[in-house]
Amino acid sequence: MPSERFILKVIINTPLRKTFDYLPHANINKSQLVPGVRLRVPFGRSRDVTGILLQVSDKSELPHAKLKRVIAILDKTPVFPRQHLRFLLWACQYYHHPVGDVVLGTLPRLVRAGAALELSTLDYWQPVNCPKSDIAKLLKNSPKQRAILDYLSKTGKPVSPEDIGGHFKNWRGPLGQLQKKGLVRKIAQNESLAGTSASPPFELNQEQKQAVKTIITCLDGYHAYLLNGITGSGKTEVYIRCIQEVISKDSQVLILLPEIGLTPQFVEHFKARLGIKVDVLHSGLTDRERLNTWLRAKEGRNSIVLGTRSAIWTPFKRLGLIIVDEEHDPSYKQQEGFRYSARDLALIKAHQTRIPVILGTATPSLESAYNVTLGKYHELHLPQRTGNARLPEILIQDIRGETMQDALSPFLLRIIGENIKKNEQTLLFLNRRGYAPVYMCHECGKMVQCPRCDIRMTYHKSDNQLSCHHCGHQRPLPSQCPECGNRTMIEIGHGTQRLTETLEKFFPESRILRIDRDSTRRKGAMHSMLKDIQEGKVDILIGTQMLAKGHHFPGVTLVGIIDADHGLFSADYRASERMGQIIMQVSGRAGREEKPGKVIIQTHFPEHPLLKTLQAHDYSAFNCLLLKEREEAGLPPYSFQAMVRAEANKLEPVRRFLTEARNQFPHKGHPCEVFGPFVPPIEKRAGKYRMQLLIQACNRVQLGKVLQEWILEIERLPASRKIRWSLDVDPQEMI
Repeated sequence: MPSERFILKVIINTPLRKTFDYLPHANINKSQLVPGVRLRVPFGRSRDVTGILLQVSDKSELPHAKLKRVIAILDKTPVFPRQHLRFLLWACQYYHHPVGDVVLGTLPRLVRAGAALELSTLDYWQPVNCPKSDIAKLLKNSPKQRAILDYLSKTGKPVSPEDIGGHFKNWRGPLGQLQKKGLVRKIAQNESLAGTSASPPFELNQEQKQAVKTIITCLDGYHAYLLNGITGSGKTEVYIRCIQEVISKDSQVLILLPEIGLTPQFVEHFKARLGIKVDVLHSGLTDRERLNTWLRAKEGRNSIVLGTRSAIWTPFKRLGLIIVDEEHDPSYKQQEGFRYSARDLALIKAHQTRIPVILGTATPSLESAYNVTLGKYHELHLPQRTGNARLPEILIQDIRGETMQDALSPFLLRIIGENIKKNEQTLLFLNRRGYAPVYMCHECGKMVQCPRCDIRMTYHKSDNQLSCHHCGHQRPLPSQCPECGNRTMIEIGHGTQRLTETLEKFFPESRILRIDRDSTRRKGAMHSMLKDIQEGKVDILIGTQMLAKGHHFPGVTLVGIIDADHGLFSADYRASERMGQIIMQVSGRAGREEKPGKVIIQTHFPEHPLLKTLQAHDYSAFNCLLLKEREEAGLPPYSFQAMVRAEANKLEPVRRFLTEARNQFPHKGHPCEVFGPFVPPIEKRAGKYRMQLLIQACNRVQLGKVLQEWILEIERLPASRKIRWSLDVDPQEMI
């Protein structure tokens, strides 16, 4: 075929659900036109963009004379394997999302920008031998430089920028000063060569041995394993044994974690146990660090990549195993833009690659529990804690009629005091940050609302201001009521800041640490706090759900759950499931070593059957109760859902758009139900009025077909270009 007849189908990062046709530039060699290579192409009136070649064709819907020519081919080989392109296109089709946003939006920023795909060495740092007197003189008035130098000296080996950044905020300037003073020096080193000596293995119990044996005997094909182990049962050690076997076969492993805060402890543990470098991928990396890790995985230069949900988009040369830790966690679902589930995509990636995938958890999601009953997953049980550790005793405390000390009952205060006297640590869980969730007028009852959201503002006493936890809007405390002018403004309810204040009043000599999104904003703060807990420098630990995920606190023997009632009665049908998961996960932080643990749950509904089931540590029975409720109501996992969300500056255009969209729904031949338009629990958010349509079907394939047809009709509506709207397949949030 003459080059003039080549039609290049190019993927460009736009919100349009289509590819774009181009002609090749003159004298092009067709052998260079391989799907997956990057092209520099003209787009619009006056700009050039980077695109990905999808295919070469001889047909175009546009006249040949109107097609523009490619400016340049940026790669000699595809930026990712053909199998990875297949994975991306599957995700695009399943989530009905624009192909450009999926294929290019999931690439590292430097790859999208057209940067050369070359590994670069990073500058590692190490101290220079100097007399202590010289160091003291040079750093007399430089405490931060001294702290960084001490850290580098303690490690005993060159330290990467990533590790330094994990311990210090704004460290580059002080480190540069240390270099000028001759106290540190740079070493160019390829990260992939860094490693340590492996520590000796732990003795596995019988259930762990059986789980490892089951998995490693079936590494040559797709198998989905639900590793259902109670908290402290040694799921991580099972991961490590399986990883060792995969690495011995010269294959790679992808490990997904729900939160960035879990990354440092997992990295250190895997380094110590395996003796090899562990690459990480998360939002805290620089563009160059992210690209280096991405390239090493693509070229097969690393053995392990550990990351948060976006790491699922990493291409691998020899992927042999995927592990999804805390598979139940809702953080695996992206809630903005391209709304994908990293857990669900991990299963698809494993199936397409023909490798096993391990879903690890102590509290399986209802979807995973249901898939076990269908035979889609093989469940592996770890029913006992490792070593001599035992499950904690769970006490349900009826606080009805109690004379509370702010958010704490006299009974819980007494038990905390006894725990402190025994020199044991206490963890108190309250999933509400700030000082008080309500700031109101005592005279007329007017509550201060966020002007941009349909929600009350939270009082933050440490900053002496009000903050909206949905849009981030902040304002100073009003000196008087905006409604009646009265000056008696009061705080209602309890957040982690207020709980800390209460405990400081009752236990003034105790070391109290609060961990929430506010206290861990500074880079490295979370790592430092976790280290203090591990070293026994904390008596009472207060935290939100950040502490409910995978942390190992050997000194914690008492856990107090301050408010267990929020998830028992909610408009969101998933609230009970998540309440149970959080209670069991937080409870699992107690008694993980030889000392017995105790959990106290404060509630106004002590006879609630879900709480009674959790008290018996029977999460399987808890799931069975919820599954029965879901089946009777016809809700997921017994049905499949999608949601169309829309927002605008006024409510009526949103209502009108969704009504028109519903009228275009192709009911004929599709047994799907459509509900709405309806207003979500939070009607106004960040200045935008919001409404939703919910689509439900009994068959996933049928739902996919009807969405594919319907979304094209929605896009043809004139209002679709005036309203911000999105499609969410398998929605996890109703707000």
